[in-house]
Amino acid sequence: MNISLELPSDLENELSTEAARLKLPLTEYVLRILSLRPDLENPPKTGAELITYWEKAGVINSRPDILNSQDHARKIRHQAETREQS
Repeated sequence: MNISLELPSDLENELSTEAARLKLPLTEYVLRILSLRPDLENPPKTGAELITYWEKAGVINSRPDILNSQDHARKIRHQAETREQS
């Protein structure tokens, strides 16, 4: 099925930016958002359901460049603790 939509330019820019950040074509990103609609009507209630939701939404494993999350968190914490105060 094909659907044509006239989106406000700010919404189009927001969707395009997010799709580019995820390295997805805009159409695939919009389909992803629409496919998550049932989860919004029935939000996760347990930790396991939340993990499943995050995996489906692409949040978990969305940063393949981070090989060790604990090391990455330590680096961020160290940067925050040692940055210069102005």
